[in-house]
Amino acid sequence: MNHPHTTRRDLMARCLPVAALALATGATLFRPVPAEAASRADIDADVSAAVTRLRNLPEAAPLFSQARAILVFPRIIQGGLIVGGQYGEGALIQGGATRGYYNIAGASFGLLIGAQASGLAMFFMTEEAIAGLRNADGWEIGTGPSVVVLDRGIQANATSTTLREPVYAITFNQAGLMAALALNGTKITRINPD
Repeated sequence: MNHPHTTRRDLMARCLPVAALALATGATLFRPVPAEAASRADIDADVSAAVTRLRNLPEAAPLFSQARAILVFPRIIQGGLIVGGQYGEGALIQGGATRGYYNIAGASFGLLIGAQASGLAMFFMTEEAIAGLRNADGWEIGTGPSVVVLDRGIQANATSTTLREPVYAITFNQAGLMAALALNGTKITRINPD
């Protein structure tokens, strides 16, 4: 019987052999491969819905008012067993228009069991930071412009006068802002969806 939704058990069954291979080979980067890449229309619709949700959150208002561009990954899937990975697709919005499509992929090692989905919005506050993203052949977070990940407590205290870093990142889900994803070592790469 075919189930239209992937369950945790299905995800674990898929990740376990890859995790074992990664451990055996000493791989430093694990990139889960989505079953089917999203189309531009799918990404645009998901990004638009995520931006609308985020604009309705008062904590995000200072970021929206000062950002020169926003890179939005509406849904990042994380999962694994001991060795885990995360993957998502999104778009860079600048001046109200889509300026490129990107994916985010990364690995994590340690006591990790299960799966979750969340979104990520990265607010680029300077033209130099945007150029760093565009000019990189795959931008690894932790290199290039510094990224400050705001958690719920810090977001509540962020104002237009306290935002002085090149890039701010917030994570979210359907219910609102959430605890931060582990971003160091993740890689953002430009893609060309159909």
